[in-house]
Amino acid sequence: MIVCVCNNISDREIRQAIDLGISSVAELYRELGVGTVCGTCVSYAREVLNEHLDSKTTITEVRRVPQAA
Repeated sequence: MIVCVCNNISDREIRQAIDLGISSVAELYRELGVGTVCGTCVSYAREVLNEHLDSKTTITEVRRVPQAA
């Protein structure tokens, strides 16, 4: 779905940018141009950003499951 109509930026592009390290709306603004024309998309872009950041799980411990003989 297109989030920023003015710059033709999709939610998929925003999620990819987050996967590459972007973690704020300000970075989306600088790197992708989200909200640089009319600004209407900023609230939805923030929603996509927060949902995707929340969905990413951080592995803090790795456990090995013993193999059955």
